[in-house]
Amino acid sequence: MKHWNSMARPTSPEMDPLLLWPAIGLLLLGLVMVYSASIAMAEGSRFTGNQSSYFLVRHAVFLVVGVGAAMIAFQVPMRLWQQVSLWLFLAGLFLLIVVLIPHIGRSVNGAQRWISFGPINLQPSEFMKLFAVMYAADYTTRKLSDMANFRRGFVPMAGVMVLVGALLLREPDFGAFVVIVSIAVGILFLGGINARLFSALVLVMAVAFVILIWVSPYRRERIFGFMDPWQDAFGKGYQLSHALIAFGRGEWFGVGLGASVEKLFYLPEAHTDFLLAVIAEELGLFGVFAVIGLFVLLVERAFAVGRQALALDRVYSGLVAQGIGIWLGVQGFINMGVNMGILPTKGLTLPLMSFGGSSIVANCITLAILFRVDWENRQLMRGQQV
Repeated sequence: MKHWNSMARPTSPEMDPLLLWPAIGLLLLGLVMVYSASIAMAEGSRFTGNQSSYFLVRHAVFLVVGVGAAMIAFQVPMRLWQQVSLWLFLAGLFLLIVVLIPHIGRSVNGAQRWISFGPINLQPSEFMKLFAVMYAADYTTRKLSDMANFRRGFVPMAGVMVLVGALLLREPDFGAFVVIVSIAVGILFLGGINARLFSALVLVMAVAFVILIWVSPYRRERIFGFMDPWQDAFGKGYQLSHALIAFGRGEWFGVGLGASVEKLFYLPEAHTDFLLAVIAEELGLFGVFAVIGLFVLLVERAFAVGRQALALDRVYSGLVAQGIGIWLGVQGFINMGVNMGILPTKGLTLPLMSFGGSSIVANCITLAILFRVDWENRQLMRGQQV
């Protein structure tokens, strides 16, 4: 009778299609748009050998490496990820220290964020986002009974985040700092931190962010430039003004794939931080809506997978899945907000899409872990039904 019931019951797929296809769609669309956004820059630079496909080839290689790493990461059970989460976080801290050492860390445009290994540049902060998700989830799982206690539940995590923040601000990488703090605070909130304590924490963070911006002339200039980019369109408002021009030129349906004018040496970082502006110009508002829709669906499914894991009493896995949702949601929102002129300019890439080896590889591994949580949920549910 049990065999008959198991045969008659429709089996669920091994992967959630509403999780898989948005991820694939964003990765492939990113590959196409990176090529489109980088052609002019690649052809006009001696650094690239004047090869129009330079960034396309590199991005494709990073994508292949990322998919390969993801296939390996998917094979690792979540219980093992939990066991090594602290060690991965410590490794991330070590790399954040190493990148600040002179002659080891590579500086670009005044920011020292990369470690060079020949033709490959490793950006530790990209992997630190994933390590922060895993560590915060493990910490919260271990401290569930102490989440209402300020000294035992909050202070240790706050001390760790202060250390990470200090290292990131030395690079400086304020964008990564905001994302990592959002991940940690979000997971603590989902883990049941005291509501009054959480409200006080949010208030303290808001005051701290204002202070960090106010004491830094560089950050103050970015804030004021964001408020009125046209006041100094050839200076501090240059990037944002050209991003807004790209959005305006695209209108509803865009000027056509490959036909962007702003990518022709007008819009800096067109293939990285301002990829969405090129999408807006070439594919129009509907193209932007498509990207936003894919991100919303991906983040919603990440939280759904997390809720399902929590319902199955898999606390660590559930917090990891929802932490990934927080990461992708916050970073995607910040990048889109910067491109649209509703947030100050920050050096954050569009997850899964923008050019960048460390970012793409870290994102692919992150997706694999999210798929692993979903797969283990399905296996457990299938076992309970038999």
